[in-house]
Amino acid sequence: MIIDILWGPFLEFGFMRRALVGCIAISVSATPVGMFMILRRMSLTGDAMAHAILPGTAIAYLFTGLSLGAMTLGGLVAGLVVAMAAGLVARRTQLREDTSLAAFYLISLALGVMLLSVRGNNIDLFHVLFGNILALNNPSLFLLASIASVSILLLAIILRSLILECVDPAFLRSVSRTSPIAHYGFLVLMVINLVAGFHALGTLMAVGIMILPGAAAKFWARSLQGMLGLGVLLSISGSYLGLLLSYYYDLPAGPAIILFLGTVYVMSVFFGSESGLLSRRIYRRHLAG
Repeated sequence: MIIDILWGPFLEFGFMRRALVGCIAISVSATPVGMFMILRRMSLTGDAMAHAILPGTAIAYLFTGLSLGAMTLGGLVAGLVVAMAAGLVARRTQLREDTSLAAFYLISLALGVMLLSVRGNNIDLFHVLFGNILALNNPSLFLLASIASVSILLLAIILRSLILECVDPAFLRSVSRTSPIAHYGFLVLMVINLVAGFHALGTLMAVGIMILPGAAAKFWARSLQGMLGLGVLLSISGSYLGLLLSYYYDLPAGPAIILFLGTVYVMSVFFGSESGLLSRRIYRRHLAG
C-alpha cells in the first residue's frame, strides 16, 4: 500500500516519470552551481539572471511558438549578453557588479514582459514565467540531460580556480591567469542552468532549485564535498516529494517543489547541526554550564 502511494503515480503515468527525470537532471547540474552561488554571495544575482533570460525566450516564443531549440537559444543569448555586459561595466567602471547587473536585469525583465503583453496573451506570460514541469517531453529531457552533462564537465574543469576565487579572489588574480576564466565560466554555468530550469519551472521558479537545497545543506555539512552531495540529495528528494504532493492534492507541480524545498530550508535553519538556531543555543548552554 505504501509502495503504491509512493511510486504508483510514476509507474502509472509517463508525464510523472518524465517530470521526475527532468528534476533529477536539473538537480545534478544546477544544485552544485547554486552552492557556489551561495559561497560567492551571488544568490540574488542568480535571481536577477533568471529574469534576464526572459526577453530572449519571449522573442523566440512569439516567433516560433513552443520551439524547444529556439527558446533555449534565445534564453542563452539574452542571459549571456546581460551577464557579460554587467561584468564588463563592473570591470571597466567604478560601478559595482551587483548594481550594473540589477540595471541590466530590470531592463531585460521589462522588455520581456512588454513583448509578451503586447504580442502574446496571459497564457503565454504564465507559461514563460511559471513553466510546466508536467509537460516535459522526450526532446526536453534530452536537452536537460545534455545541459547537465555540459555543466558537470565545465564545472570539473574550472573547479579548482572557482574554489580559490570563492576563498580569496585577490590571491587567485595574483598567482594565476585563470581568474577571468573562472569568473566568466561560472557566469556561463549559471546561465545554462537557469535556462534548463526555465524549461521545467519557468523564469520565476528556476533559481529556487539552485539555491534552496544548497542553502539547507550548509546547515548540515561542514565540507564542500558534503554540502554538494547533500544539496543534490535534498534537491532530488524535494522534487520527488513535491511531485507527489502536486499529484495527490492537485497542486501546481513547480510551486509545490519549490515550497517543499523551502520548508526543508526553514527546518534546517532551526534544527541544522551546523549553526542552526537551536543547535547554537544548546551549544551556548553547554559552554555556560
